[in-house]
Amino acid sequence: MKSLTTHWLMICTFLFAITSCSATEPPSAAKEEPSIEKDDSLQDKKILIVYLSRTKNTKAVAEIIQQKVGGDLVALELETPYPEHYQTTVDQVADENARGYLPPLKTKIDDITKYDVVFVGFPTWGMRLPPPMKSFLTQYDLSGKMVVPFNTNAGYGVGSSFETVKKLCSQSNILEGYSTKGGVERDGILFVMEGDKEKEVQVEVQDWLKKIGLAR
Repeated sequence: MKSLTTHWLMICTFLFAITSCSATEPPSAAKEEPSIEKDDSLQDKKILIVYLSRTKNTKAVAEIIQQKVGGDLVALELETPYPEHYQTTVDQVADENARGYLPPLKTKIDDITKYDVVFVGFPTWGMRLPPPMKSFLTQYDLSGKMVVPFNTNAGYGVGSSFETVKKLCSQSNILEGYSTKGGVERDGILFVMEGDKEKEVQVEVQDWLKKIGLAR
């Protein structure tokens, strides 16, 4: 009888010990769901898209960019426009480049300080940055801003234009630019941003914006 009583006491003691351990063991911590970082590269950023366009091809690219990122769209205009005659304009631009002349702008930006991202679009003229865009980049202080160049050309590339943007905006964050073939004015080929070409540029611009982290 004593042996049986002792046996039951041992069982009760064992069960009590298990219950006590379970009661004092801290509950396992709830698993935290991994946070998904949202791309906010354009969140709350003010965007300005400034462009110079003679045959409206650069304008078309600027409008595509605006469709994809929003922002204010501004065309650069001169106080004294270039001649309509192609070769006369070529000669005038060559002279301006040789003299370092910056043509006065009719276009005015009321408050450049409110913009965080500035897209600058232009054609390639004489393998260089056009003088009116030099005027803009010299006249307005873009220090500390993202500056994003884009370009149209007659098939011979950007020349030194992107490098000139970097030099004139040395205190800015210059992102990788975009370039595409536009018209060839000397051959009478003017506006080409329509049909298949326009669709092609739409895709290229979207891919470019994703690559530089500015796609919405």
